[in-house]
Amino acid sequence: MNKFKLILVVCIVVGITACFPSNDSVKSEILLQGHTMGTTYNIKVVSTLEQVKSLNLQSKIDSVLKQVNQQMSTYIPDSEISRFNHSQSTDAIDISTGFARVLTESLRLGELSNGKLDITVGPLVNLWGFGPEQRPEKVPSDERLAATKEGIGLAHLHLEGNQLSKSIPNLYLDLSTIAKGYGVDVVAELIEANGISNYLVEIGGEIRLQGFKHTGELWAIAIEKPILDPSGEQRAVHQVIIPKDNAVATSGDYRNYYEADGQRFSHIIDPATGKPINHSLVSVTVIAQSSMTADGLSTALMVMGAEQGMVFARENDLAALFISKTENGFEEQYTVKFKQYLK
Repeated sequence: MNKFKLILVVCIVVGITACFPSNDSVKSEILLQGHTMGTTYNIKVVSTLEQVKSLNLQSKIDSVLKQVNQQMSTYIPDSEISRFNHSQSTDAIDISTGFARVLTESLRLGELSNGKLDITVGPLVNLWGFGPEQRPEKVPSDERLAATKEGIGLAHLHLEGNQLSKSIPNLYLDLSTIAKGYGVDVVAELIEANGISNYLVEIGGEIRLQGFKHTGELWAIAIEKPILDPSGEQRAVHQVIIPKDNAVATSGDYRNYYEADGQRFSHIIDPATGKPINHSLVSVTVIAQSSMTADGLSTALMVMGAEQGMVFARENDLAALFISKTENGFEEQYTVKFKQYLK
């Protein structure tokens, strides 16, 4: 789940105390924060502190996020996905509704993108040192790369309802490109189910919003300028957008990478080559109704690169922004559908 954070143009950045009303019965923007999926969450709901307390909203949010982690984290040894990955059986097993929901969308996007989004690419992610395993001491050999590629492929994964199976024993799933977005969706649905219709949910950079701020203004989000700074200390705004009642996800290769043998290696792996992507595209932002969908699509477009990604985005009527690195600085392109969200 290695995505960088979007900059939130909300009171999160100016201080927590400004988000809490002095009177518990006065409607304002209530900020709820915590940790999940190896990152943080920042959630703003337009409500009264009294209502948020009576709903026990923070506890409910932590509970559903814990469940998502227990279903889909490869870092938890007894999670659903870990048990599936470690099993050598090819027999079908029953899985939870949430796990099945994410797998269904992953398979749909994998087919739509012609395999550019591939949730079985986990062994390659691990091979290049971006998974639970340690970073390799040297760049993987072509032989090892070829051998690892033989164990991946969406064709080996079979899902029928809540029945999941694999056709090769060592098939390994990695949902880091989509599970965090699903977590955002689950929290948003929880908030709505509790009668709150104006909110902003952010988990590790993936965002979903609905309605208005307490001032009556639409929520605004700033897309980060893709500066090559792994520490994240140098941060600047590239573009401000007004996503309306939608989700926003950005995928980039400039936060999570390492250098070895004089080369720079991104955490985003191209399933076709088995290697980290190597092109001028440095970030993609996608706006969609579902954070899970936006999350998966932003990664698929990053793998494709700017030219192929733009063609794909236009053909599928996506709202997408591409930022590429050129000799003269950053260059941006966006689809017609994305233009409506520019501030």
